[in-house]
Amino acid sequence: MRVIIIYLAVWLTAFAVQEAVAQENGDYQRKIEMLKAKKELIGEQEKEALKIEVEEINKRYGKNQISYEEAKLLKESAAKKRALNIENRIAIVDNEILLLERNNGNVMNVEATDSTGISAVEFNLNLKRSDGSTILLATKRKQKRELKYDRRTYSDFVFAIGLNNALIDGQSINDSPYKIGGSRFFEMGWSWRTRVFEHSNFLRFNYGFSLQFNGLKPNDNQYFVEEDGQVVLREFEYELKKSKLRMDNLVFPVHFELGPSKVHRTDNSIRYSLKNQFRLGIGAYGGFNLGTRQKLKYDRDGENVKDKLKRGYNTNDLIYGLSAYAGVEGVLLYAKYDLNPMFKDALVDQHNISLGLRFDL
Repeated sequence: MRVIIIYLAVWLTAFAVQEAVAQENGDYQRKIEMLKAKKELIGEQEKEALKIEVEEINKRYGKNQISYEEAKLLKESAAKKRALNIENRIAIVDNEILLLERNNGNVMNVEATDSTGISAVEFNLNLKRSDGSTILLATKRKQKRELKYDRRTYSDFVFAIGLNNALIDGQSINDSPYKIGGSRFFEMGWSWRTRVFEHSNFLRFNYGFSLQFNGLKPNDNQYFVEEDGQVVLREFEYELKKSKLRMDNLVFPVHFELGPSKVHRTDNSIRYSLKNQFRLGIGAYGGFNLGTRQKLKYDRDGENVKDKLKRGYNTNDLIYGLSAYAGVEGVLLYAKYDLNPMFKDALVDQHNISLGLRFDL
């Protein structure tokens, strides 16, 4: 029985040391504050435990299971035990505080490192036989596992929608010939998000591909026509129900994304989460114009007419621009601006601009 008790004591000591090793990376000042708070709770815990013991003794006395003298002795013994518990537990905490303060939190731990560089905590218990031989009763060895960080790259389906218009050289957006509320854009694609630094998720590299559909609706019953190599707006001969020019692009966005993330730590792993976290992305995009078409709806001689005109409209083949987004988790305010003019060789350059919401799903 004595051997078993010694073994259990050694095992519990090893477990306590391992727990201390696992917590050594914390701020020692915070540990000291926690230990001081723990001291204040010790007395309350022991007094509450004494109260429960006294109630049990009173119940036994009330049931005539023990005499008055026996009950009195049991209460005195319990009170003495709890008083000593308070004294000893406070002394232990005081010693922990002194040890941390004396060494600025750098307290040595019992470790063994083998030739492979693997650290472990070891405890051996040897007993001597009467003939002088030795019995190895227990050996406990726990290898420290390598800390595994979260995977570097995640992917999302990207969906964006909002208002579209054009910035014209020498003209404010308020004087735009296109409807502010009626001109819209739509975008969908796929993006990958890669952590730039191995041990930090604050900076990410966001890249992928998207299909952009930029629409412009002219004001004042106008539509687009090509004249002498120029794309201009002219008034239509009939009353237009709808006039819209749509440019379809394939682009490859690249953004640097900044923002905090929640860190989930275990003994063996670290995971990063963007749930309910602010994100800011700043970058650019480049790609190709896949096609341009114009859609007209109007009545002619009592007949409802729909014209779909798929022509080049002298739009630029190469698309490139700047974009940015900001928001929380997967709901983001999104803006993009084409640096390339919409139309080739135009006398006055027009640049597509968009503002809306982006969803990373």
